[in-house]
Amino acid sequence: MKPWWLSKIVKVLVIGAVALTVIGFVVMELWNALVPELFKGPVISFWQAVGLLVLSHLLLRGWGQWRYRNGWRHDRWKKRFEEKLAAMTPEEREKFKEEWKRRCGWYPGMEEDEKKKAEAQNTKL
Repeated sequence: MKPWWLSKIVKVLVIGAVALTVIGFVVMELWNALVPELFKGPVISFWQAVGLLVLSHLLLRGWGQWRYRNGWRHDRWKKRFEEKLAAMTPEEREKFKEEWKRRCGWYPGMEEDEKKKAEAQNTKL
C-alpha cells in the first residue's frame, strides 16, 4: 500500500507539468501571433515562452513563498496603520476619519464604528 502523500506529490507534479505545458503553448502562440507582426520582433519557441513565464514570475512576484507574500504585506500595512491610529488623540482620529470619509466616501473601521453608534443609540432608548 502506497503512502497517501506519495500519490498527492505525483498528482501535483503531473498537474503542474500539464499546466506549465498548456500555459507555455498559450504564451508562445500569443507571442508569435502578435509580436512579429506588430513590433517586427522574433518568433519564439516553446522553451523560450516557458523562460519568459519564469522570468516574468520572478520579476513581478519575486522569490517569496506564494502563500505568505500578499497576506504578509497586507498584515504589515494594517499593523502600521493601526499603530498610527493608536498614536493619535481621539480628536486627531476623528479628524482623520472625517477627512478620509470626505475624500473616499468611507474610512477604515467604518463598519465597526457604525455598529458602536447603533448600539449606543439603542442603549439610550
